[in-house]
Amino acid sequence: MQIGYKLFAEDVDPKELIRRAVEAERAGFDFVEISDHFHPWLPEHEHSGFAWSILAAIAAKTETLRLATGVTCPSLRYHPAIIAQAAATTQIISDGRFTLGIGAGERLSERIVGDGWPEIGDRHRRLREALEIIRLLWSGGTHSYRGEFLDIVDARVYDLPETLPDIVIAAGGPQAAALAAELGDGLFSTDPDASLIEAWRAAGGEGTRWCEVPTAYAPDARSGAEAAHARFRFGQLGWKVLAELPDPAAFDAATEAITVESMEQAFACGPDVERHAEVFAQFRDAGFDHLTLMDASTDPDAFMGFFRDELGPRLRAS
Repeated sequence: MQIGYKLFAEDVDPKELIRRAVEAERAGFDFVEISDHFHPWLPEHEHSGFAWSILAAIAAKTETLRLATGVTCPSLRYHPAIIAQAAATTQIISDGRFTLGIGAGERLSERIVGDGWPEIGDRHRRLREALEIIRLLWSGGTHSYRGEFLDIVDARVYDLPETLPDIVIAAGGPQAAALAAELGDGLFSTDPDASLIEAWRAAGGEGTRWCEVPTAYAPDARSGAEAAHARFRFGQLGWKVLAELPDPAAFDAATEAITVESMEQAFACGPDVERHAEVFAQFRDAGFDHLTLMDASTDPDAFMGFFRDELGPRLRAS
């Protein structure tokens, strides 16, 4: 089991994200996972730094901490040839500590290039082509590819690492789980859904299983729930909604009915180690083995100390 720390790029400036990653290594986290969006989710969020620049800086400032995207869409705002190059370079400069987490994207960030927002079937077909292109370019040499949606012409990634990054694919249902089993090295989810892992394994899936655990460390449960509500209430909408809304104002309107009390039920709020362990266990027991603590704390340094001294030892002993 590996325990990670979420770098939530939509609510924190890039230099602070780098600092937190360094502190996460010192606190004993195994990896950090960074979101990769162009726009933030909510009006309260005021940042959205370029994930790949931040990853490069973290790689240079850490020694053992593993790095991951959580997740990148390689088929709309980015072309997969660019992601193949970016991921290969990140793997090299991190000395093999990088995992490429990918997904089919959200309208919020992908529509900014003006190509519209495909329906879900087309998004999955585009993602398949993107994966095929990345794998092709990682095989070495010069390649061309012509797909229904995506092409490359005489493309080559010159700097390839000795060991290629694993590709972990986000899935919210059986169709995406089957794609992850076929073309990925692991599965990524945000829900403690054992049936998703079962569908992935039934389709031949092998490898790591990644998920995000909602936590909100604070002096008391109520203030933790308030912090979670301010930063992460959008996550309660579910992926069918998250993928479709166009901008932070729409997310703000869609989350009007979500209460602080509901966030307290969903998150491990406050300083109680056993409450945090209880929420964590839902994801571990569902079969996930790479668990990212997505902390809503307003005091990240206090959370790092809490993890180092109390929570980390408790979770690893369970």
